[in-house]
Amino acid sequence: MGLLGDRFNRLTGKTRYMVCRIFLHLRGQEVAPLLGVLNQASREAIAADGDLEVLGECLVEICENLLQLKVYWQSAANEGDVFWNEAEAGEYINELFTDSAQRYLADPDLGGVEENEPLTVPVTENLVVMIAVAVEGEVPELETDLASISGMENGLKTLINLNYQNRYRAIQVHFSPAKLGDELTSEQLILNFPELIPL
Repeated sequence: MGLLGDRFNRLTGKTRYMVCRIFLHLRGQEVAPLLGVLNQASREAIAADGDLEVLGECLVEICENLLQLKVYWQSAANEGDVFWNEAEAGEYINELFTDSAQRYLADPDLGGVEENEPLTVPVTENLVVMIAVAVEGEVPELETDLASISGMENGLKTLINLNYQNRYRAIQVHFSPAKLGDELTSEQLILNFPELIPL
C-alpha cells in the first residue's frame, strides 16, 4: 500500500515531505570541545530567529565536526516518516522537537561564564547529538537504517549536501549534555536514549 500510495500521490502532483531524526552518541574526553561548537550554533540559530539559511550553515558546521570525530562514535539510531501534507509534517517535526528537548540535559547553555564559576569543570565522556530535519522530496540516504559507521557517515554527508540543494523545510539540533560541566553518565545514557544501537 505504501508504494502504491507514493505513486498515486506523485501522479496527483502532491509534494512529498520526509521528516527524520538522527541520534549519534560519541564517547571520550576528546569530544568535549564539540559542546562549544554546538552551543555556538545554538546562539547563532536563536539570533537568526529561525532563518533556514543560517540554520543550514550551522548544521553543515556541526556535521563536519561530527565527521571529524568519527573515531569517537559509539552508538546511533534514526527514525522518521514521509508525509504528503505539509501541516502533518510540521506536526511531526514539532513532536520530535518536544521529545528531543525533554531528553536529559538537552537545553543549551546560552549564557556566558558566571563570575564565580570554577575554572575547572568535570568533562563528560558521553555526548548525544540529536538532529531532526524536514526535507522536501526523497532522500534515500536518510530513509534507511543509519546505525552503522558507513550509514551514519553517508547520512551526515547527505545532510551537508541537502543544505546546498536548498531542500530543508525545518532543522533542529539538540544535544545532551548541553553545556560544559554537565555530565551524561552511562546509566543516564541507557535510561534517556534507549533507542541507541552500538556501532
